[in-house]
Amino acid sequence: MTHELKTVAVLLSGGLDSTAAMAVADREADLRLAISVDYGQRHRREINSARRVAEMYRTPLMVLDLRGWGRSLKGSALTDPSVTVPADSYDADSMAVTVVPNRNATMLMAAAGVADAWGIEEVWTAVHSGDHAIYPDCRPEFIASAAETTELGTGGHVTIRAPFVHMDKAQIVTTGAHFGAPFELTWSCYEGGDAHCGVCGTCRERAEAFERAGVTDPTFYRKD
Repeated sequence: MTHELKTVAVLLSGGLDSTAAMAVADREADLRLAISVDYGQRHRREINSARRVAEMYRTPLMVLDLRGWGRSLKGSALTDPSVTVPADSYDADSMAVTVVPNRNATMLMAAAGVADAWGIEEVWTAVHSGDHAIYPDCRPEFIASAAETTELGTGGHVTIRAPFVHMDKAQIVTTGAHFGAPFELTWSCYEGGDAHCGVCGTCRERAEAFERAGVTDPTFYRKD
């Protein structure tokens, strides 16, 4: 008896985690769509990476324009130009200023509507355990609630899945490498620019994840 694969849309930022999710979905699901969100983030460079990743997997990329929403958010280093991106370790204290209020909730509900319109059964998000302390809408209880809300809101047509919610970033690197994820195409740095800065929290977290996973890091950092 043949098992029918679920149709999937991946919320693809262009970063390491969501690209690993694309790699898994390409092999273990019926990957139909990638969805990126432009909310005016400082590191909009990541959307270019999302395009390249989607092209590699021959998957349509839809970019949702939420820049108006992003402009209304104050106090986050990712949306407010008056706030400096912390050049420190990736911990709750230093990275608190990178919280974009209710970001994942907003993106997931928007993506769920797209999925429903396209007849897609699941929206995948690459949230992971390393973000639980910092971002409330990355935690398992939120994902469970978002899945239930999505199912109720779409009449049971769409649900949310977070395949990495109990993994750390090193485990995601290991998983992505196993599935052949094109990490060389990905972008993590919150500073934007043409190369990873190497000093912001996300660059440090990225480099550490590759080192802990024992996987060669293809990233060029301006500062090692």
